[in-house]
Amino acid sequence: MTHETDTKAAFILETKEEPRMPGHESRMDDKPEWQPRYPGSGRLDGKVAIVTGADSGIGRATAILFAREGAKVAIAYLEEDDDAEFTAARIADEGSEAILHKGDLGNPEVGRALVEKVIDKWGQLDVLVNNAGEQHPDKDITDITVEQLQRTFQTNIFSMFYLVQAARPHLKKGAAIVNCTSVTMYQGSAGLLDYSSTKGAITAFTRSLSENLIEDGIRVNAVAPGPIWTPLNPFGGQPPEEMDDFGENTPMGRPGQPNEVAPAFLFLACEDSSYMSGQVLHPNGGTVVNG
Repeated sequence: MTHETDTKAAFILETKEEPRMPGHESRMDDKPEWQPRYPGSGRLDGKVAIVTGADSGIGRATAILFAREGAKVAIAYLEEDDDAEFTAARIADEGSEAILHKGDLGNPEVGRALVEKVIDKWGQLDVLVNNAGEQHPDKDITDITVEQLQRTFQTNIFSMFYLVQAARPHLKKGAAIVNCTSVTMYQGSAGLLDYSSTKGAITAFTRSLSENLIEDGIRVNAVAPGPIWTPLNPFGGQPPEEMDDFGENTPMGRPGQPNEVAPAFLFLACEDSSYMSGQVLHPNGGTVVNG
């Protein structure tokens, strides 16, 4: 008996929950700090990386730091052209190369096209950073619509599966995958039920994918940031009334900056972490979690 499988999954369009998201970093009055904090030392010389959500925030800081360390970087982003072009220009300032890829990675075809573009341009893929994500605050679980729930999972975890599937044939021994999870996976979040659930899935995905790929010499790790000052939060990812004291509940009493998180991604992407796989780093302002 044979079973026919529909390989085309339903695609959920952007919801109207927070229409300003994901937000333009260029329009923020208090700009996040993306600048690398130290000179490069060639830790990614000759490498090619994809960084998703690299137009702004943590993704921008990571992409530029990778460029400083010698990598060529593909910038995957949803729709903020001005932010993406700024990131590409800063990568050029570092003496490296960038390509831009616009699209919704919740669509498997977008991820496949991204990988094809990278291979056509540079002939290799060494580092995959799955950073792109979205979040929608809701005080009550009954406020989460079916469309929002499916969309959040589609963006935050399904896209990682799709992109790893597309990248897998090109990842060779020594390659690294670094996923972005969150402190909310460990602490929970009363107002981000769907988002924190996806982050739990990402951590499980990281550990399981590590077990799946480790015999082929491909390492898989993750970073779990705490509250970081990026466009995601002021443009709708947090309730407006919570923005004045955003991040003040951490032991350090402040939100982190993207350039305080990017070095964790660099460490896991390069040979400095050659004996680490299936692990999670926690740049979260001093919050102690099991992980």
